[in-house]
Amino acid sequence: MSQYPIYLKTFSTMDSPFRFELRINRLKRGYPSHRQDYLEFSYVKSGTGWETINGVKHRMEPGTFSFLLPYQIHELFTDPESELILYNCRFSMELLMEPNQEGLMNGMVSGTEQLPSYVQFEGEDKARADKLLEEMMEECAGNDLWRNSFLQVKLKELLIRFDRYRRRNETTPIEEPASAKPAGAVWPIIHYINGNYQEDLTLGEIAKQFSLSVSRVSEVIKQATGQTYVHFLQDLRIRHACSLLVSTEMSVSEIALEVGYGSYKTFSRIFRETKGVSPSEYRKSKMQTDETAI
Repeated sequence: MSQYPIYLKTFSTMDSPFRFELRINRLKRGYPSHRQDYLEFSYVKSGTGWETINGVKHRMEPGTFSFLLPYQIHELFTDPESELILYNCRFSMELLMEPNQEGLMNGMVSGTEQLPSYVQFEGEDKARADKLLEEMMEECAGNDLWRNSFLQVKLKELLIRFDRYRRRNETTPIEEPASAKPAGAVWPIIHYINGNYQEDLTLGEIAKQFSLSVSRVSEVIKQATGQTYVHFLQDLRIRHACSLLVSTEMSVSEIALEVGYGSYKTFSRIFRETKGVSPSEYRKSKMQTDETAI
């Protein structure tokens, strides 16, 4: 296996104001080793197989719920003669974060590296998870009032039930090599950057916050994300900018300041390098796409 397997950076709503995607996928041959820079959960609807998350292998069968943090290496294997039918949900970290940094996202990642990334729901817990996911799929298919708020609330409920269940019911992985452990140490840093990237955030400030050297902070970010700190920060800012370009009437200059760039010229240059078009061209193309869809 290469150090950095397939790197997935997008899903259907990645550049929208509400970055949430829920769908049902069918796998007959598993899925190769990959990592992604967004949050994801999967839930087995039917079928059997195996899953490996950061070198930890576990069984998959109806009721298996897995929660993937960004940059974890992940692989799926389907049993012979079986087909895994999975709910797959991809979403941005912002949907779980609270302004005071003490919300669900913090609780899900801080100090949890010793907890499993999956649970096997049984009985009443499985019935609840089944019902929640059916309700979420039904809501995704419609466009009712408060749709996004409904989905965000149900997402949080499902993750809370998962976290409570894994704390009550310890599961033993098939294997757990030492190399799988250090990834958890970077999570408080990643979480902190996600909560503060709109500010003039430097490596020195992050190092001070976590009582580490600048070189160590830079190293753990590179190990976890495969990116330098500068590129990681740019990705977060440009994604936020994309959602603002589509969902607001803010000027490009206002958006540049909002996402953390003090210079309009710097923002425009980095945006064009990342997206291949200027911010104004990006906004225009997205608006035309929406009008065509209507």
